[in-house]
Amino acid sequence: MRTYDTFNGKRILIWGYGREGKSTERFLSRYCAPESVGIFEGKLEDINEEQYDYIVKSPGIVMPYDDRRYTSQTQIFLENFRQNTVGITGTKGKSTTSALLHHVLAASGHKAVLLGNIGEPCLDYFDRIDDDTAIVFEMSCHQLAHVTVSPHTAVFLNLYEEHLDYYRTLDAYCAAKANITRFQTEDDLLYVGQNVPDIPTKARVTRIADSDIPDYDLKIYGQHNNRNAHFVYMIARDVYGIDDRAIRNALSGFTGLAHRLQHIGTIAGVDYYDDSISTIPNATIQALESVPNARTVLIGGMDRGISYDVLIDYINAHREYNYIFSYDSGRRIYDSIEHTGNCYLCDDLEGAAALAASITKAGEAVLLSPAAASYGYFKNFEERGDAFRQYCGL
Repeated sequence: MRTYDTFNGKRILIWGYGREGKSTERFLSRYCAPESVGIFEGKLEDINEEQYDYIVKSPGIVMPYDDRRYTSQTQIFLENFRQNTVGITGTKGKSTTSALLHHVLAASGHKAVLLGNIGEPCLDYFDRIDDDTAIVFEMSCHQLAHVTVSPHTAVFLNLYEEHLDYYRTLDAYCAAKANITRFQTEDDLLYVGQNVPDIPTKARVTRIADSDIPDYDLKIYGQHNNRNAHFVYMIARDVYGIDDRAIRNALSGFTGLAHRLQHIGTIAGVDYYDDSISTIPNATIQALESVPNARTVLIGGMDRGISYDVLIDYINAHREYNYIFSYDSGRRIYDSIEHTGNCYLCDDLEGAAALAASITKAGEAVLLSPAAASYGYFKNFEERGDAFRQYCGL
């Protein structure tokens, strides 16, 4: 059995005891021989750091500085498996791109695992990976924030304002994501999107421009997904040597992920789409432009202080849609737009769904694409999407 010797004889604290914290506890029990293991769910200032040799932090916890004592599942995993790993980050599209790449690799006969935000905690796979295993790791900014190891193949899809309640500035948010390439070498690879700024790296860089993207005949909607597919195509071809026809066949068979422009049903001739993953303005614009019969969109959630100017400009210029706003960010946008008869304000998602059903005609579509986080109103975007389905009677 594989072992991890770094923690042997050491005093370990697990900071955060959610899904990943419990996974870390299992990992320590099975693969390490620490002197002691503690569990902590409080604030940073309440940790007596001198009592511990290592503190394994869960990714969502704010850590304002780097310290050698603090580590993470992502750090431990990359210390052992960076050479096998394709790490995928970006503000939007990383789950779909990760799932697409895993789908293509598996369809082409590769032994592949899907980890990170989209899959199981990475250390649950510690003893299931060998030299031939292709690892597709969806990496959030929180998972990358304090790592000192980068994957062999890094993907940085795009960069938009997001998580500013956590990072405060776009530069700080970008810096966290940039760790995906910061520690790469000249033998490593970086695939980067057109709107990502230049970031320091020693890797061989492939920058993918929007103008270079062919049509991949996908079952999932949107030019943004075609762009995601192009990243997958380039990696599958260049890194894994899969031929053109096999890649395209696999891509065309992918049916998408839940809560990502997912068609959830039709009632009285009206199509309903769950795009609850939409937490930024650009995602809502992409959703409206991707669904051919889009007519009504439900917008609003937690207000994290990001700029909505691009969406406000879009709403003012596109009066062909019905816009229903709710919650804090929805009210903020509603107060900033030029009001006409196609803009509505509701208290919550349940009221918005009922109103959408009453104003959308047969042959048209209703989209939940909130351009905002779900927190404060729902546990996560999945719960919000499930609630939307229920409110629509689907």
